[in-house]
Amino acid sequence: MNEQQNHSARRHFLASSAMSVSSVALAWLQNNERASAEIKKPDLQRKSFDTTPKAVLKEPQARAMISLWMQGGPSHHDMFDPKPEMAKYDGKEFPGEIQYDNAAQASSKVFASPWKFRHHGECGMELSELVPHTASVADDICLIRSTKTGVNNHGQSIRALQTGRTVEGRPTLGSWLTYGLGCEADNLPAFMALIDPGQLPVLGVENWSNGWLPSIYQGSVVRPTEPRILDLTPPPHLKGKAQKRALEFLEQLNSRHVADRPGQLDLHARIASYQLAAKMQTAATDALDLSKETKATQEMYGIHETVTAEYGTRCLIARRLIERGVRFVQVYTANQLWDSHGGILSRLPAACKKVDQPSAALVWDLKQRGLLDSTVVHWGGEMGRLPVVQNDAGRSKIGRDHNTYGFSMWVAGGGFKAGHVHGQTDEWGHEAVEDVVNHFDYHATLLHLFGLDHEQLLFRRSNRDQTLTDGQPGNVVSALLA
Repeated sequence: MNEQQNHSARRHFLASSAMSVSSVALAWLQNNERASAEIKKPDLQRKSFDTTPKAVLKEPQARAMISLWMQGGPSHHDMFDPKPEMAKYDGKEFPGEIQYDNAAQASSKVFASPWKFRHHGECGMELSELVPHTASVADDICLIRSTKTGVNNHGQSIRALQTGRTVEGRPTLGSWLTYGLGCEADNLPAFMALIDPGQLPVLGVENWSNGWLPSIYQGSVVRPTEPRILDLTPPPHLKGKAQKRALEFLEQLNSRHVADRPGQLDLHARIASYQLAAKMQTAATDALDLSKETKATQEMYGIHETVTAEYGTRCLIARRLIERGVRFVQVYTANQLWDSHGGILSRLPAACKKVDQPSAALVWDLKQRGLLDSTVVHWGGEMGRLPVVQNDAGRSKIGRDHNTYGFSMWVAGGGFKAGHVHGQTDEWGHEAVEDVVNHFDYHATLLHLFGLDHEQLLFRRSNRDQTLTDGQPGNVVSALLA
């Protein structure tokens, strides 16, 4: 082919295929535009973080939350999930397979609950004689009998329910809520942790950790005994004008210091905590002062009874904090209070007596004050128990092993359906089999009630968007909603 023929051939090819070539070019350009749009543009300004109130996607039903955290694993068989047919097999061989956590003390003898259940409220909710006060608010609570984490030990299951995943180092639910919503109060912390005088719960400070969220979203600890917040009151010689002048000077120094160190989030959080501490001298002192409560209210929480006084005091403080604009309060029981591997016949009633009256009082008190509609109350721990005997060394020593495959917790207020029982376990209370609520479903539902989308509440870390549910198939459980 000569040169003239070659040029002619090229021109013929281009002319005849112009439409197809331009289509390919257009598709290539469109693909590149889409790819460019998906690439996150770098922030040109350094982000700052605070706890001022934030706008949400939709009008929230819930504005605050109190979580009554029952660390150790309350026995759902004996409190919330009656299995009367088990009485026929009591002491006999369990007919299926059991996922034991403590194989050394395991047995396969069926252990039917020795406590009686009966129907309560207009809703007819079946509850055990161990929780008579909770039974009195049955028409206000939503009992979830099909909770599941499926990770069979305390630490992993605590992390699943508190942080969304079983790995350590992640932010807790309270930190996510305060990050996404801020706080209505500017003189109290957004997230407050009310710890038990016995021991810290398993995992200790991890329960109120901000993880890799900015430090300003970490929970602030309220001690179980006086002084509940250390160094809250200045010494006499620093009160009044002396303290005011000292704080003004400190503010000048801090402002100058932080201006030279942009982007240091821990430094910003520390300075914010100093500013908050000054405001808390009045606000926290007032919030923690129960002498302003009526005698009737104090008696309702059981503050004048030895068994309930301590936990009742913390539940009442939780209500007072929420009233003052705190976003999230968690009230912890002691390390392994509910972990009834042995001696369950005495240990479980004692644990119930400690918390039952104050927990129910909190629900009733919020309701009578018009706060329950906008406040979620959560009651539960990281697991339930198995349907068989553990530590088969005599009636007084028997217990139940861990069970994370089907257990109970309850919620109230904030848009949850009242007087409702959701889901069920199998005939042995071993596994959740109907309307299962995994921990990531629970979290997705909670965030929904607060006007947040669990897939859209994001924090950018290590070039990846992180969320509370973190890629798990969390679904909003509409059957739980009012």
